[in-house]
Amino acid sequence: MASPQLPLLPRTAAQAHQARHVLTVPGDVELDEIEVLALSRFSATRWDVVPAGILPGNVAGAPQGRRAQGKEVGVLRVSRHAVINGPYQPVGDGFDLGVPPGAAMAFDIVCHRERGEVPFPGGGDRDGVGRAFAGGMPEREERRLVEWLVAVARRLGGSLRLDVGGLWDGPGGPTAQPGAGVVLTPDAGAAIDMTVYSDVWLDPQAAHTILQQVHPRARLHMEGQEWGGPPKGIADKPLYPGDPLDPDLRKRLHDAADDYDIKALTGPRVLDGYGLVVELGVDGIVSIEISGEEKLPRLLRGLPWAEQGAVRYWVHWAPHDLVESQREFPAMELRVARKRAAELVARLAAAIHGAAGGEIADEDGFLVDPTDL
Repeated sequence: MASPQLPLLPRTAAQAHQARHVLTVPGDVELDEIEVLALSRFSATRWDVVPAGILPGNVAGAPQGRRAQGKEVGVLRVSRHAVINGPYQPVGDGFDLGVPPGAAMAFDIVCHRERGEVPFPGGGDRDGVGRAFAGGMPEREERRLVEWLVAVARRLGGSLRLDVGGLWDGPGGPTAQPGAGVVLTPDAGAAIDMTVYSDVWLDPQAAHTILQQVHPRARLHMEGQEWGGPPKGIADKPLYPGDPLDPDLRKRLHDAADDYDIKALTGPRVLDGYGLVVELGVDGIVSIEISGEEKLPRLLRGLPWAEQGAVRYWVHWAPHDLVESQREFPAMELRVARKRAAELVARLAAAIHGAAGGEIADEDGFLVDPTDL
């Protein structure tokens, strides 16, 4: 149940050039979770107004402004033109919010309206965003904000009312423009991939041994194909009709390239990535891809062990029917296979983390507590 101390969600929170979106979350969500998830995606995150639920010393790292007075709500700024206001009761002041039951808090999100082309017909719309923006998909900053809102709602078990557009008081009462607001409840089971970031490199045999203890059908997938070198006589042919390059220079360039390739192929083998697979029959395939990674989740940047990048262990599920997996409401067979695969993905990620340490991130780039697996 929503706290009666929280104010009602206001009718008007945006100007004509702005877009308005609403996020609702259940009662077990703490305010600093919203802050942490914002910091995970937006570098400019800061509190303009710190709400009563954020106590001094327990903030996640966002710079703080003044503290809220009375029933004033917090204002979490994630960019120059985008703010998150709240928490409010999940009840509109004179209008029906329309979200499913179970919400305890609501947040009003305001940003510039930036719309582009209509959704591509027949394209995948796993999260229903195309349905919510049938008149034109969000672009640039609004797109990034909407993607984050979907990820947050999925992570916290919440719902969204997207493109509310602002409820304006008129002669005949409040009217909605330009969007009436489509309600989405992102399926938490739709995003199951996980990534372990670590400063420990597990060699292929070690990773194979560890993951076989989780699933006996885990196997290394490192087969390559022998390369026989470039076609014979290619050094004598022009690159394209009318190529003005001198034939002798062309031959010298090809000879130098051949020498470089031969040296690389005959020198010590440097392994910079490998993979393992678990074939699940009708449930598809789970792959584990291991490689170096320099682009890390925001909350990992600056950590001493991740200053030069990290080893990335990506645990990914590939269903047999990729088209069905990208539907907002997939068939029951796909959902059952996805649930079984999700359990395996979590166990594999936990095993890798147990051996290599580091941090675990979900498919949306949010960090996951290993104990939650």
